[in-house]
Amino acid sequence: MSLLIRQVTVIDPQSEFHNQVVDIAIEQNGQISTISSSIAADKQEVIDVSGVCISRGFVDIFADYRDPGLEHKETITSGLKAAATGGFTDVFLLPNTNPPTCTKASVEYLLQRAKGSIVNIHPIGALTQQIDGKALAEMLDMHTHGAIAFSDGWKPLQNAGLMLKALEYVRAFNGMVIQMPIDVTLALGGLMHEGETSTRLGMAGIPKLAESIQLYRDIELLRYTQSRIHFTGISTEESVEMIRQAKKDGMNITCSVTPYHLAFTDESLVDYDSVFKVSPVLRSEKDRQALISGLKDGTIDCIASHHRPQDWDAKTKEFEYSGDGMNLQEITFQVVYDTLEKQVPLARIIEALSIRPREIFGLLNSPIAVGTNCYTLISTQTNSVVSDNTIRSLSRNNPYIGKSIRGSILGLANNGMLHLYRP
Repeated sequence: MSLLIRQVTVIDPQSEFHNQVVDIAIEQNGQISTISSSIAADKQEVIDVSGVCISRGFVDIFADYRDPGLEHKETITSGLKAAATGGFTDVFLLPNTNPPTCTKASVEYLLQRAKGSIVNIHPIGALTQQIDGKALAEMLDMHTHGAIAFSDGWKPLQNAGLMLKALEYVRAFNGMVIQMPIDVTLALGGLMHEGETSTRLGMAGIPKLAESIQLYRDIELLRYTQSRIHFTGISTEESVEMIRQAKKDGMNITCSVTPYHLAFTDESLVDYDSVFKVSPVLRSEKDRQALISGLKDGTIDCIASHHRPQDWDAKTKEFEYSGDGMNLQEITFQVVYDTLEKQVPLARIIEALSIRPREIFGLLNSPIAVGTNCYTLISTQTNSVVSDNTIRSLSRNNPYIGKSIRGSILGLANNGMLHLYRP
C-alpha cells in the first residue's frame, strides 16, 4: 500500500522544497511520487505525526560490525538492522576484523553480505597490510573492487613515512585516507583525559598533545602531498582550531566528531563506569563546547557514530582492562539532537549526517524531489525510549538504556525498499 505523510518539513538546501512544510505521497518501493502543499488521500495509508522531517539518507562513515572474527559482539546482519533503525542508508565499515579488510576478496565479501539490504555497506580498506603499520596494502586493487576509503581504523597509522606514501598513492586515483589522530606513544597506558578529573580519580591520563601532535604531523604531510584526508573522532579544542586554519589555507581536509564527544565529558567517568571508556577519550567541557562550535560553523563536516559493539564480558571488568567503545549507531541522531537542540540548528545536524558525507565521499546525492528513493524520515517532537527490547545490535554498551531521549527515526527508503517505524 502507498503512503501519504502529512505536514513534512523538507530539510535539504538543494531541494526546491527546502524548509517547506508539505504533504508527500510515497509508493510501496519508497519512491516519492508527489510533493505538494496539500494532497487528498486516495486509498493510501495516511501518517500524521508531529514534527516530521525528511532528509537525504543518513551516512555513517565510521562503524565496526566486528564481522568476520568477532561475531559474538556484532554480525553484518545485526549491524545492518542497527543501521536501519538509526536511519542510516549507507555505512562505512572499518577494516579491523579478523582477517582484516586488506584485500579485494575481503572487500567483495562485505559487499556480498549486504546484498538485498535496505542499507548500503561501503568497506573501508586497510591502509597497511594486516593493519600492522609496516607496509602499504593494495589500495588501488581494493578501490577498484569497491573500497570507499582507506584507514587502519582503531590503530591509527604512526609511521610518518608510510602515511606520506599512502597520501601520495591515493592521490593518483582521487582516493581518501581516514585517520583517527592519536599518537599512541603519548597515549600509552592512559585510560582517560589527562586533567583535573583524572588526577582526582587516580587514573592515568592521555594528554591532548597525543591528538595535537598526530594531527599536526598529518596536516603537514597533507600540505606536502596535496592529497585528501579525513580526520575522524577529533576531541579537542586545539584540533578544531588546527582544522579550521587548514581549511582557510585551502587544504583538502575534512573531519568528523562522534555523538558521545558532543554529549559527554571526562566527568562521566567519576563512577568508573566502563561504558564511558572510549577511544579517543572523552575530554573536558571546554573541549566539548569547542566541538559544538566547530559543528555549528561547519569546521566539523560530519557526525560519525564510531559504533563499536562490545560483549558483556568485555565491558564488565576492571576499568583498566575493559574494552573501548560505545554502541550508539541506532540513536546517533537522537543523541545529537537531544544534546544540541538549543545550540546547533537542526538543518546543520542533518547536513552533517547526510549531505556532507555524500559530498565528501562521492555517494549518491539526489535532492529531495519527486522520484527520490533514498531518504530518512525523522520526528523532532516524539521521543525514543532505549531499552534492551528495542536495541537491534547484539551488544549493549550503550549509556542510554532505560532512558528517554528527544527525537525519533520514523523510517528510511533505499534500494527499492521502505522501512517505516511508527512511534
